[in-house]
Amino acid sequence: MQVSRRGILVGAAVGGGLLVAWALRPRTFPDPLPPGRGEYAFGAWLKIARDGVVTVAVPQLEMGQGVTTILPQVVAVELGADWRQIAVEPAPPSGAYANVPLAARWAPLWMPLAPGLAGEPDDLLAKRYAQEARFAATAEGTTLAAYERPCREAAASARAVLCMAAADRWGVAWEECEAADGLVRHGEKRLRFAELAEEAAELAPPDPPPLRPLPASETPIAGEADAATSYPRLDLPAKVDGSFLFAGDVRLPGMVYAAIRHGPVAEAKLSHFEPRRAAPIAELVQVVEGKRWLAAVATNWWAADRAVEAMRPRFRVTAPIESGEIEATLDDAIRRGTGEAVALRGDGAEWAEAPDLALRYDVAPGTHATLETASATARFADGRLELWIASQAPERARGAAAEALGLSISDVILYPMAAGGSFDRRLEHDHAIEAALIAREVGEKHGRPVQLVWSRWEEQLAGRPRAPVSAIVSARVRPGGNGEVTALRVRLAMQPAAREFGRRLFDNETSWAAIRNSAGEIDHMVTAGALPPYAIPNATVEHIPVTTGMPSGRMRANSHGYTAFFIECFLDELAARNGREPLSYRVGMLGDDARMVECLQRVARLAEWDGGLDQSGKGLACHRMGEAETGGRIACIATARQDEGGVRVTRLAAAVDIGRIVNIGIARQQIEGGLVFGMAQALGAAVEYRQGLPVQGRLADLNLPLLADVPEIEVDFVASEAEPFDPGELGVAVAAPAIANALHSATGLRLRRLPLLSGGL
Repeated sequence: MQVSRRGILVGAAVGGGLLVAWALRPRTFPDPLPPGRGEYAFGAWLKIARDGVVTVAVPQLEMGQGVTTILPQVVAVELGADWRQIAVEPAPPSGAYANVPLAARWAPLWMPLAPGLAGEPDDLLAKRYAQEARFAATAEGTTLAAYERPCREAAASARAVLCMAAADRWGVAWEECEAADGLVRHGEKRLRFAELAEEAAELAPPDPPPLRPLPASETPIAGEADAATSYPRLDLPAKVDGSFLFAGDVRLPGMVYAAIRHGPVAEAKLSHFEPRRAAPIAELVQVVEGKRWLAAVATNWWAADRAVEAMRPRFRVTAPIESGEIEATLDDAIRRGTGEAVALRGDGAEWAEAPDLALRYDVAPGTHATLETASATARFADGRLELWIASQAPERARGAAAEALGLSISDVILYPMAAGGSFDRRLEHDHAIEAALIAREVGEKHGRPVQLVWSRWEEQLAGRPRAPVSAIVSARVRPGGNGEVTALRVRLAMQPAAREFGRRLFDNETSWAAIRNSAGEIDHMVTAGALPPYAIPNATVEHIPVTTGMPSGRMRANSHGYTAFFIECFLDELAARNGREPLSYRVGMLGDDARMVECLQRVARLAEWDGGLDQSGKGLACHRMGEAETGGRIACIATARQDEGGVRVTRLAAAVDIGRIVNIGIARQQIEGGLVFGMAQALGAAVEYRQGLPVQGRLADLNLPLLADVPEIEVDFVASEAEPFDPGELGVAVAAPAIANALHSATGLRLRRLPLLSGGL
């Protein structure tokens, strides 16, 4: 059963009865993890082989964040397996792997007229939608929230039946047996999992599963920031020696290669090309014409790229985007536009007189700059399509490919591949549609599979950057006080980027249809993080919807990547204008958030904070993502200096509270990677457009940090028993404001635009 957004709303409109019946109907799913020869399945999450190897299903996209280690670690700890015998298998789309927390969080996108019906992870409607739609998207750090419990329950059930099988042999109660290190023990007796798997797979596990008292966790060691994990990454050896396979590494017998050209960023249509000019290229196999693109297929990619370039494709363009026009539109909106309050605290921030301080901030479009460009391999034969692709939303990509070819979704087989970086770029599936259409033409004419790879230029051109933003942050301060903020107002002028993304992902609309259909909509998701954790009694966050004409997408940290910049830079200026030291100023406003205070105090010790004195080059920022009870926290001190080459960041120190830490090594890698990604967003990684074409067409144009530019990074974790929070985006959010505040300390200049050096020093 395929459930559309419209179908759900129709059910809701009929008094709710149809909706309730749909939500309550029992669900069963085909076995998504069939055992191979010599293997025995234990539910949807794991299987055990006769050689003792425990294979764990991973339904999330591995894109460098370590998900193919985290979930297997959860299973291994609960099962009592030997880490050296753990293997991983990418899981196909299935309702058994529904990402319910993300479905609830994104309810405004797939059910925009009544998102409150499915806005919480325990809402039955969110669960049923995620199951029916096989929604297992990888985004917003929801892996543990969605899958830790199912993994533990599956592993606990498997452990129980293994103990039952051993207990039957020994004539003892199974509850007296213990599983550890891949063995079931009872006193001096022991049996390997491999010896018990066949018998155990036939037994019925107890209900509920007998979970261990404590879930998987590692405790940070005070003063040992680089302490090693007990569970090293499973994918690391293959990534080091180059044998790890990404989407672009697929090779099939007889495979040919496709290169593509897209029109400028506008509603462009292919109008003319000269196929005769490609005829001299001997390796050319076929030319495939799309509505908005042209592809050449050859026996190698370089020949295909030469061929499509030689044909000189031309496009008929409607209103190509210009960065100057976009900036003017945002400027007019933030000055004179009318918005709507999307978040309120207390009585809100309204004042008759002028605020005590009001500052303007601007953010240019940010590009993902993934190492691996969009790549997909497809084979079309006998009315069926096979698709090898790295996708953060595989079932949506599968459905889009099926719709493009007029196939039933059951006639499309998707093989999930790893991505060489994503940063939310692989939530889009344009290349899946293109690969499917090209594969049909090539399959029907030549009977060969085809691999489509976008060039770096096409990735920059047809990719969807984070949308540009203009914002004004203003505040009232208690008269005669010490800078205490009594009211805060944040106004953001920005296109409804999340709404546009939702229409592309869930309704399979084109970029231009999504822009038109979202015009003027208020978008709560683009303002997340603008309501700060500080105990400011009255606050208002407003969104002013703007139509820029630029297709935009999600990016690592999403709105937190710019709202943290606005708030933390503004707080630093408030502190300076009121003669307050930045650290104590923040601590004084944090109210009951003792966890954030601990992060601030700890990072101050770690970085030997000196108060950010003039020309010390140290800048402070902190940020919380998520709710007070369950969110993650980070405080960062950046050290920067100006030299002959411009500005250099020499050190980033961070103190982090992400609740219970499952894998200390991966947590540290994610914070470090996020800080470097955030540094790239602060100092470069923006894109400009002229006549619909990106000015920055190569990685070299983006001012990305080189290895020599990466500063000393030190990360300290706060031990916590709170629910785990994904660390992957925290560093991104806090890096830019910390660096901006450090540059003020080093140079005396306040930079209020991202990238920070776009206007020069």
